[in-house]
Amino acid sequence: MPGEILDNRGRGSAGFTWPAIHPEGRKFGAIAAALCLAGVLLGGSLLGWPLAVLTLGVLAFFRDPERVTPRDDSMIVAPADGLVTQIRTVVPPREMTADDGSGRPALADGPVTRISIFMSVFDVHVNRTPIGGTIRRVVYIPGKFLNADLDKASEENERQHFVVERGDGVRVGFTQIAGLVARRIVPFVKAGDIVASGQRVGLIRFGSRVDVYLPAGTEPRVLIGQRIVAGETVLALLGQAPMIEGVRQ
Repeated sequence: MPGEILDNRGRGSAGFTWPAIHPEGRKFGAIAAALCLAGVLLGGSLLGWPLAVLTLGVLAFFRDPERVTPRDDSMIVAPADGLVTQIRTVVPPREMTADDGSGRPALADGPVTRISIFMSVFDVHVNRTPIGGTIRRVVYIPGKFLNADLDKASEENERQHFVVERGDGVRVGFTQIAGLVARRIVPFVKAGDIVASGQRVGLIRFGSRVDVYLPAGTEPRVLIGQRIVAGETVLALLGQAPMIEGVRQ
């Protein structure tokens, strides 16, 4: 009917559905299920139950739920599920500020606000782009596997940088960082791809962190200790002053 409010699938009502399992995790789920079956055959319930729990845990780790992303060009949305552990003023990584031959750096070489999001093994690990636009840079860097919650993990751990540019030239950078347990960063996009805000862009296996570099002059709308949802939580609003206790400065 005209004026009816629809859900993200064009329906007039919504109901619970089990999250899909991302294709990247199906082989791990199959391996865990095979081990579970072998455990039942060889050791009965003594081995079967623990391995069944392991299988469910693997499938839960690779769950890929649908998200409803706000359609507002002024919004920078969270690229990852998890806990906001740091909000700091830093200079973006050299890989994001260096000229790639185009005559222009991907990000300006100056202090900006960095928001760090820690993902435990219980969080969804499919990452999403914070804004819509064109992927201008994807840079993978091998490194260590320190605790992803440490500040030096941004410079020493295995990581992958992304820079996305909107149609009006605004650019946002974000970085996937491997952690103690994480051992692979899987990208879904490449430089030159056009993405919508909240679109899936990659996955990190088994516990990790994502850093977001806000454009200069942009203030965060989240707090340290806040749990956020990829593709839905608004990290910042472009071109607006910060809100304090519901009053705009």
